[in-house]
Formats: sequence, structure tokens, C-alpha cells
Amino acid sequence: MIWLILGVLLWSGAHLFKRLAPDLRASWGEKAKGPIALAVLLSLVLMVVGYRMADGAVFWGRTPMLAGINNLLMLLSIYLFAASGMKTRITAKIRHPQLAGVKAWALGHLLVNGDVPSFILFGGMLIWAVFSVIQINNMEPEWKKPTEFSTGKEIGAAVGTVLVFGAIAMIHTWLGYNPFG
Repeated sequence: MIWLILGVLLWSGAHLFKRLAPDLRASWGEKAKGPIALAVLLSLVLMVVGYRMADGAVFWGRTPMLAGINNLLMLLSIYLFAASGMKTRITAKIRHPQLAGVKAWALGHLLVNGDVPSFILFGGMLIWAVFSVIQINNMEPEWKKPTEFSTGKEIGAAVGTVLVFGAIAMIHTWLGYNPFG
């Protein structure tokens, strides 16, 4: 389980570095991008390997209802990521759509995975996302909402969401995790 914990901590540290040590991060300039990207990649490997190896107490199991709720939260999560990149109308309502997407993803996975490794992985990512929103809002209280939107981008985000969700479902199935209960 240590690899999983280290992965979550490394992910959080790499992403929070800019906010927690802004002067140090600024002093590194462009040279910091490579090591930070490497740290994020390493954290992903540690989380995947650590989660697959981890064993822990199970407090509840998967049910068809929870799987359905998880899938709806996953659709929302993927849409929020797409909306962020395409600046759709929802980005005028949600200041941090990607972090909101991480929260929806983590919450959905906590609902269907009631075991200790899942609490560490998905709970840790949820805590990181909540803390990140708080940090960003404290450091940058002013928010300039987007005002121009296009129907094409809205449609593109919706179609992209369905395609990405299908790809993620296939990958989960190949790995032995049926996302449909």
C-alpha cells in the first residue's frame, strides 16, 4: 500500500508546488516543467501499480445502483474536462471545471469501491481537488467568467464526452473492472 500512498502524495505535491512554494517555483522558471511533468507521470505509475497491488478491508461492495450513479458521475466528470478545454457555457458557472471533474470522478469511485485502497486513492484525490480549489480561490480571488460560447463547442464537448466515456469503459473492461455492474 506504500506505493499507492506515495503516488497520491507525489501527485498532490507536484500539483500544489506552484501554490505552496510560489517563490521557489518561480525561481526555477521554465526548467521546472520537465521535473514536475516527470513527477506527475511517476505519481500516476505509483498510483496504478500501488492500487493494483494493495489489499485492505472492504466495508461495502458494488451494487447495480451504485454502478449507475458512478457512471453518471463519470459522464459529468468527463464533460467537465471537455468543457474546460472548449470553454462551454458551464465554464461560466463553475470556476474550476477540471477540479470539479476530479471531485465527481473521485466521489463516483468511492461510492462503488468501499475498500481501504480506494479510500486512499479516490479519497486522496478528492482531498487534493478540494484543497486545490481553496488554494486557487484564496490566491486568485478575482474570476473573469467566459462570456462567448458557440453551439459547435457545446456539441463537440457532448460528443467527445460520450466517446471518451466509451473508451474508458472498454479499458476498464479489459482490465477486469466491469463499469456497468
